[in-house]
Amino acid sequence: MYRIITIKTTAKVPPSRFGMKLMDAIKESIGEKYEGILDRRFGVGLAVVNVMEVAEGKIRANDAAVHYPVTFELLTFKPEMHEIVVGEVIDNTEFGAFVRIGSIDGLVHVSQLLDEYVNYDQKNSVFSGKDSKKSLKEGDSVLTRIISFNLAEGKENKIGLTMRQPGLGALHWIEAEKKKTTKTTKEGKK
Repeated sequence: MYRIITIKTTAKVPPSRFGMKLMDAIKESIGEKYEGILDRRFGVGLAVVNVMEVAEGKIRANDAAVHYPVTFELLTFKPEMHEIVVGEVIDNTEFGAFVRIGSIDGLVHVSQLLDEYVNYDQKNSVFSGKDSKKSLKEGDSVLTRIISFNLAEGKENKIGLTMRQPGLGALHWIEAEKKKTTKTTKEGKK
């Protein structure tokens, strides 16, 4: 889930940023510390949204940087169990599809792709349902549900996803189902 959280910390502005506007230098320093970094408390920091408060900076012994107490807002992404997320298939392998959700990748295991036997074309890196002929290739947008996750700082993160529930799957599958349902409904009214 995406959230904007408020953090109070100290921003360390190195001498290389002394020529910049103070707010820009602080925002860059905070960004280096929090953007793209996983923290178990709030997930992955995506972007510094707003620097709300900056107190007087202090210089510490044996450190040329200036340390400013700051309060800022950070856009974060932290997956939650059973959350439905939109993502993009970035890689297909014989055991499943890797999907980029936000700034993290998850895996839809081959057993969680469809409610039918699934074939994998290794040459073209495409999955296809045996009966439905639904296909899933790299670059497809998908709607998935988070069914497991383990976020650990400094370790490999694991996020398990499923598309085996009604209303989930590749967006082109969902659109095709909507058109099919609309067509069937219109024919039934005649």
